[in-house]
Amino acid sequence: MPGTELRVCSGRADVEYGAHLPLIDFGAGYSLRGLKAYARAAVDSGYRYLCANDHLLFSRPWLDGPSALAAVAEESGDLTLATTVSLPVVRGPIQLAKALTAIDILSDGRLVVGVGPGSSARDYAAIGLPFDDRWRRFDEAVAFLCSLLAGEDAAVPLEPRPVQHPRPPVWIASWGSTPGLRRVARHGEGWLASAYNTSPEHLRDCLARLDEELVLRGQQSPLPNAIVTAWLYVTEDGGEAERMLADVLSPMLGRPVDVLRSLSLPIGPAEVCAERVAALAAAGAQRLFVWPLQDEVRQLELFRDRVAASG
Repeated sequence: MPGTELRVCSGRADVEYGAHLPLIDFGAGYSLRGLKAYARAAVDSGYRYLCANDHLLFSRPWLDGPSALAAVAEESGDLTLATTVSLPVVRGPIQLAKALTAIDILSDGRLVVGVGPGSSARDYAAIGLPFDDRWRRFDEAVAFLCSLLAGEDAAVPLEPRPVQHPRPPVWIASWGSTPGLRRVARHGEGWLASAYNTSPEHLRDCLARLDEELVLRGQQSPLPNAIVTAWLYVTEDGGEAERMLADVLSPMLGRPVDVLRSLSLPIGPAEVCAERVAALAAAGAQRLFVWPLQDEVRQLELFRDRVAASG
């Protein structure tokens, strides 16, 4: 299926797939050659998005997301590039607007700006800000970021301007709380949900509440959505799947392994992964962005051939 757009129809949803750049070091290290090969594999396998997440500090080494996304712009073909998410409070809205504008220019206008406050208290400690202030600061920072990208702030006239006019679309991340969904409705042109903080039932409920918020605000409903950080490892070996959950994912995320087993992550046999993806699609997921835990290029191909194709 090289070059074929990767989609699956299930229930009410027609799902598009994206691939997270492998920014976390799971033992193989980093190289520009490897990132470019991964980006080309995503293009050849029919994925529609290439994504980069953002942390300053994490439980494992984390390659800088915006820098990595810019580095593979040429290899990404016609894929939409997405930050899933970038951190305007942690990085600063002016600095982030400058970096995102560069990515939009270098990709000929293929950027979706996904933003959130971030979930890491270590990131906030590193820059000397209280973690508990993150949502208040985020509301201010994302409004400023949007005005900067659109060239609406006369005091800070950033140049050059993005290719997209008036600016790249801005999507807001939320795990699905009522205040978080209100922020999505207030600030966003799309919603980014977290694969390791949701379920089909939770997703369906969140989408209904988000539609209600949009109607109350007199805005267009529904907004586009994507489920991000869908940790991926397709294997028919039950022991290997359990090792990924217990030895890799659980300590990295600080989540009990029993909780991870209960989620709809595509980890395990292909048939089980396909059922989980279909359930998310039936609940209203429009996009799913996968993140291979190891053997990244091969996992992108396995997901294409044995999970997405089964839909």
